[in-house]
Amino acid sequence: MAKRDVIVIGASSGGVDALHTIVSQLPADLPAAIFAVLHLAPRSKSYLPEILNRTSRMPAVQAQDGMPIEHGKLYLAAPDYHLIVERGHVHLGSGPREQHQRPCINVTFRSAAQAYGERVAGAILTGALDDGVAGLWEVQRHGGVAIVQNPEEAAVPSMPLSALREMEADFVANLADMASLFARLAGQDGHRPMTPALEAEMEGALTDLTCPDCRGTIWEVPRGNGLEYRCRVGHAYSSKAMLAEHSKAQENALYSAVVALEEGASLANRLAERFEPEIAERLREEARERAAQAKMIREMLLKRRSFRLE
Repeated sequence: MAKRDVIVIGASSGGVDALHTIVSQLPADLPAAIFAVLHLAPRSKSYLPEILNRTSRMPAVQAQDGMPIEHGKLYLAAPDYHLIVERGHVHLGSGPREQHQRPCINVTFRSAAQAYGERVAGAILTGALDDGVAGLWEVQRHGGVAIVQNPEEAAVPSMPLSALREMEADFVANLADMASLFARLAGQDGHRPMTPALEAEMEGALTDLTCPDCRGTIWEVPRGNGLEYRCRVGHAYSSKAMLAEHSKAQENALYSAVVALEEGASLANRLAERFEPEIAERLREEARERAAQAKMIREMLLKRRSFRLE
């Protein structure tokens, strides 16, 4: 019977205020270690430890590679590094981005679940799209507890809503109640038996899709009620992130086509005068065709409609 003394938290947009609300109410002697991941700019210094330490009784530190894990301490992900929880210490990973993020919430949740199993409590807070959902499913699959912020009070409700759509959370809590919930889970015994379905490893199916980052082949992997997409390199996306990234990749490809066609038209016109009349006319005709094709794609791009992924 395990206490939930490894607590992992993931947040994105609105996450600084949400995390500040929680840690300001945590006791200094909480019998648990907390690991928090917020999406951070890759080449900027994070001032999150200083912000949280102004009101937190539990010391907040930016995680360093090899740092030992201690109860009563809050470990924060560093910019441009995955925060990986291992037995007894943390590791900073520079592996492929997942969800187009590094640090990625899913990586931390998944590593904690693999290292500590039923001792883990995972919490998803405010944020856009759905980073953390696949990781929270892994927490639950390994016997841990899944906590989701009440979407009605979230600054950006997409991440909590995505979690609630794709899995059955153990707790849906307001921020004001999170600290006491963490303390209760860390101090009491509890056990969630894994069902045979959850114990079974999910094997992905190879798709005809390619990775938006590296163009490698993609596998579609079931995660609870949702899907995760992974390439051979290790880039990973939820369904929403895959849609968003592929939409961006399509737009980039179309603009690249416009550039190539317009350059082809320009080159054909430039060289036409250097050839005999018959070839020159064929080059001018090709230039007109390339220009017309580029114009058609430009018009198509202007008519593209976007939509929000909640």
